[in-house]
Parts: sequence; structure tokens; C-alpha cells
Amino acid sequence: MKAEDKIIRMGRFVRESPKKLIGFVSLFFILVSAVPIVDPGITSFPRMSKIVSDFTAPSLMASPPIKTILGTVKKGDTASSLLNTYIPLKIIYDLDSRSKEIFPLTRIRKGQPYKISLLEDSLVAFEYEINKNDRLVIQKGMDTYSISKSPIEYDIKEETISVDIRTSLAEAVKRSGEYSALTWKLADIFAWDIDFIRDIQFGDHFKVLAEKRFKNGKFYGYSDIKAAFFTNKGVEYKAFLHEDANGRKGYYNEKGESLKKAFLKAPLHYSRISSSFSNRRFHPILKKYRAHPGVDYAAPKNTDIKTVADGTIVRMGYNNSMGRHMMIRHLNGYETSYFHMNKYARGMKKNKKVLQGDVIGYVGKTGLATGYHLCFRLLKEGRPVDPLKQTPSSAKPILQKKMDGFIAQTMKYSEKINAAEKLAGATP
Repeated sequence: MKAEDKIIRMGRFVRESPKKLIGFVSLFFILVSAVPIVDPGITSFPRMSKIVSDFTAPSLMASPPIKTILGTVKKGDTASSLLNTYIPLKIIYDLDSRSKEIFPLTRIRKGQPYKISLLEDSLVAFEYEINKNDRLVIQKGMDTYSISKSPIEYDIKEETISVDIRTSLAEAVKRSGEYSALTWKLADIFAWDIDFIRDIQFGDHFKVLAEKRFKNGKFYGYSDIKAAFFTNKGVEYKAFLHEDANGRKGYYNEKGESLKKAFLKAPLHYSRISSSFSNRRFHPILKKYRAHPGVDYAAPKNTDIKTVADGTIVRMGYNNSMGRHMMIRHLNGYETSYFHMNKYARGMKKNKKVLQGDVIGYVGKTGLATGYHLCFRLLKEGRPVDPLKQTPSSAKPILQKKMDGFIAQTMKYSEKINAAEKLAGATP
């Protein structure tokens, strides 16, 4: 049918059947009004919204909390006793085998802090403080546990301490409210210039710029001593910390000269000289005069004995006269001997190389001795010499190209020490 014929027939339908047309139009509007009008900018799915609100994707769910157990190793505790509640013994044995090169789990010691981290009662991490600087970290990974050694993180606070000495360095440090560890640090810094057994006197004075370590607000010892000024018998000795390009730290005076010398002033701290070097001394046990080619240091039992210079252990042993003893050979024809030891330090053996300041043994009274002391002897080219009269040479100074930076550093440290002392002096 042609378009023209369709139009003619439609017109005829309208003229002949107006009632049918009106009914048709009415039905169309009724049907259209029953369909909701949707805004194209807003799509609403009521049923789906309900489903989504009741379901949370696993990635969005809150993870179970990590439970932390903090403790201190007690007498009788082992790695197995601390961890076997959370992991099988088979895994503990595997960890023990793998950790030996980093830190053997068998060396866990009483008094050291540890931390256990658990996820749903399963071990995810174990940390043990090996010493004040390092910690052992065992961390659970995808397939196994990793083992590493990491530095302990502390909050560092810098502080200046200034004290007059009345009787001894130890007494002055205690009177200042500080800890004995500061005493040892100061003694080590000035060990080449000051004999803390013979030289300390009333009126001596020290000033220190120290770093203190804190963790969770608790004091955990001293870190670096940045600078120290020590006045002894009217002479002021200055020490400034410097770190070289290889990360080695040492103390130098304001001229960049190393405080470290070939020999320490003494092999131990805070004792007294009970007998000096002499060619004729009355022996308290043998009851006769004989040569005493050394210096006796009276000290409490098990006081640390340190080697006064780098060297190699050439003899260790015991005899009825000198008791437990050790001889160390050094450069330039020097040898040192240490007699009447109570015991040797761990790891000491013949031909072992030791470094200046290493603890090699502990004070005793073995052999012919009436009390706890160390008999220290120094030989040069096989001939006994008085240790108290030696003036050994210093170590290498700071490189000339580093001096500008070093001097700037010493000025900064000095300003901090002097400013703190002025402030303390102005405080009523």
C-alpha cells in the first residue's frame, strides 16, 4: 500500500469513528502513566544496594591485631622454652641452626630484654637484645623465617655535665647524679694522658658533652661522648670525637693530634699501686729482699685487666710463683706480662692477636700473693723497664685536608660545653 492511500484511510477512520479514536488515545495515556520516569543522572538499584551494604570484601576487612609480649630472660630460660608455645620444636631447631652465624640462640642470657609478636597465637616475630647496641630479629615471611641483626633504635638526647672532683672520678660522677658507665668512658678517653690511680687530686674538674640513650622514656646508657675537657693538676686536656672516612671513631685534641698512644697508662682502672718498680723490694711472703721489675696494682677480685697495646699472646700458663699469667708481644721490641690472674677472659689463647684495651683476664691472687692484685711488667728488648716512666709516641693525627672540618666541629662542641657551664653558673 502506498503512503498516500494510508493517509486517506487514516482520515476516513477519524471522520467515521471518533469514539474509537478517543478510546484508543485514552488507553495509551493510561499505559504511559503507569511507567515510572527515571532521571538519567541518577540510577537507583534499591535491591542491589541492600546486598552491597551487607557484604564486605575480604581486602577491606580489619586484620586481626598483633599481640605483643615483652619480657626479660630469666634464669633457666632458653629459646625453646620461650618459643615452643607458639611454634613447633622442629622449627626452633631449624632457627637455631640458621642463626649461628648471626647470633647463636644458645647464647641467650639472663637479664636481656626480648619481644614476641603473635598473630592469632602464631609467632610472626621474635626480637632479642644481644647487647645495648644490637638486637637479633627473627621475622616470619611467606615461606620461612628470616634472621638478621639490627641496631637498637634509641631516642638520643645531648647533655652537658660539669663536675669538680673531691676524692676520685667515680665519686664525682656519682655526686653529679650520673651513672658509673660515664666514669669508664672518661677513663678510656684520657687513659693515655692521665693515670687515674696516681694523678687524680682534689680540685680537678671535668666537663663532658654526652649523648644519652632513651627508649620509651627510660635511660639506656650513654652513646657517644662528643667532647670532654679534663683539668688535672692544673693542666687541661681536651678530647674531641672524630670519625674518619672508614667509619672509625677516635679522640683528638684541639690540634688534631690523636689521644691514642702506643701504650695505655695502666692496664686497669681505679685501683691503687701497692708496690712500685724496684731493684730491691722486701717480699712479703718470702721475707727477703729481691728485685721487683714491675708494678703491683691492688684491685678487687675479678677487676678487668686490659692489654696496654696491640699485640700477640705468646705465653699463657700457671706456676707456683706468678700464678695464672700471660705474656703479650708488641711492636718495636716491647713485651708486657700480667701475673696473679684469677682467670682469663673468654677466647684468650696462645698466638691470638689482641687490640689495645681488650679485656684479657681478671684480677686474682694466684701464686705467691697476699691479696688480690695484678703484677704488671714491661720489657723492652728483653730488659725490664719501669712502666710508669715510659712516654710512648702518639697515633696518626687527622689528615690535613680534614682539618678545617674538624676545627669547625671542635668550635661547635666547645661552644655547647661553655654555654651550658655559664648557664649552670648563673643558676642560683
